[in-house]
Amino acid sequence: MEKNVVIRITLISFVVGFMIAVQYNTVKKPESRDTRDIWEIRQELTEEKKLHSELLNEIASLKNIKAEYEDENSKELGKVLQSTVEDLRVRAGLSEVTGPGLRLNIKPAEELILSGFKVEPISPDLLIRLVNEIYRYNGLYIEIDGQRVVHTTAIRDINGKTTVNSVPISNSNVDILIITETFEQAEKLYSYLYASTFQDGFYIDNLKLTINPAEEEITIGAYDGEFTNSYLLKSEGD
Repeated sequence: MEKNVVIRITLISFVVGFMIAVQYNTVKKPESRDTRDIWEIRQELTEEKKLHSELLNEIASLKNIKAEYEDENSKELGKVLQSTVEDLRVRAGLSEVTGPGLRLNIKPAEELILSGFKVEPISPDLLIRLVNEIYRYNGLYIEIDGQRVVHTTAIRDINGKTTVNSVPISNSNVDILIITETFEQAEKLYSYLYASTFQDGFYIDNLKLTINPAEEEITIGAYDGEFTNSYLLKSEGD
């Protein structure tokens, strides 16, 4: 009898000890350690909140359009459809668009050229970084050296030349046009770019990035290429 009691107590003690050990290891030895400091975490949280806000605004806009479509008494359905189509064309880059924004310019740094430094093509990686930051800080539409940037745009090196939409851009004078939703956002984008290290990054490549103050109206042309639907198939009945 006493032997059975001892065995039970031993088993129970073993199980309890094992559970405590597992819990201790879980607390003391997490699978991955977050090495970010508080500012990096705050910045990531800010970006997530901004994305969440943009998604909510997009959902609200789509709900309004849906409500207009479902309104059987609406006499302006044709206008609603036309407005939606035009909005989609603008977003896709198929229409010319005018709005508040910025003008940037990239050209060789004269003082470096006079000192004998060689003018190299604008680095695709540097240009991609700039475009990503513009989009990150509320840039809606971008044009680089006359080429509209759309969702299919590729910025890359082809035979030693930097291309946008497979079209080589100038080595000596490149204008970048940016449109934002509001003039206030254009001013914030200007402040961010002006205070950033992007100008230094271009200067290292013997280039000068000029960031002009925000303007009330800037016009960006339409994308002149063709969109291909690689994943859409035409049915036999069509």
